[in-house]
Amino acid sequence: MKEKEQEKKTAAEEDSTKDLIKELGLLTTGTDFDSDVQYINIIGSIEGHNVLPPENKATKYEHLIPQLIAVEENPKLKGLLVVLNTVGGDVEAGLALAEMISTLSKPTVSLVLGGGHSIGIPLAVATDYSFIAKTATMTLHPIRTTGLVITSETTFDYMRKTQDRVIDFIEDHSGADREKIVKLMNCNDNMSNDVGTILFGKEAVETGIIDQVGGVAEAIGELRKRIGENQDQ
Repeated sequence: MKEKEQEKKTAAEEDSTKDLIKELGLLTTGTDFDSDVQYINIIGSIEGHNVLPPENKATKYEHLIPQLIAVEENPKLKGLLVVLNTVGGDVEAGLALAEMISTLSKPTVSLVLGGGHSIGIPLAVATDYSFIAKTATMTLHPIRTTGLVITSETTFDYMRKTQDRVIDFIEDHSGADREKIVKLMNCNDNMSNDVGTILFGKEAVETGIIDQVGGVAEAIGELRKRIGENQDQ
């Protein structure tokens, strides 16, 4: 009897682990994480209030919220590393996550691998320090919308205000000035079929959006240094 109960318990744990790997890319939840650092992946599209088609690789923002709260609440967690390879997605959800990251009291570092496009830029700059891989890219472009659009001044005014929220956040959390951000965002000679600018690793640093070109070792090293400084204080 006990053997059967143990088998059921083991099977349930295996199913739980599979679900975590599938949904979050984690072996354990934030509150049971063996390391004293929380590692969060933001991959594919950022899914907000609307569910994306099943063929889309997506990161659901409601899955990240408890992990971010765990960083702040769990005394065992000393810092946060955010790894991004995202095409962007829901603006409201992206800004919500960026605000949460930026208001954490513990040290935070981000690393852009592959790409950190669109609303991925505020997420990348939300941390205390940011890295980008040498071959990674970031795309700055104006706010987009899909579906039915009421062509009134009120609608366009709201879109402008939403875009200002994104620009303000990038300006407040990076070394890039507003004029430079707006210029890159509205550039019409950098992308063949769109408005905006594609920045490669070194260029993202030169504009002041990202702090440093680097990889996993550099990002973890910087985070460990900041955790040590935070504990000394």
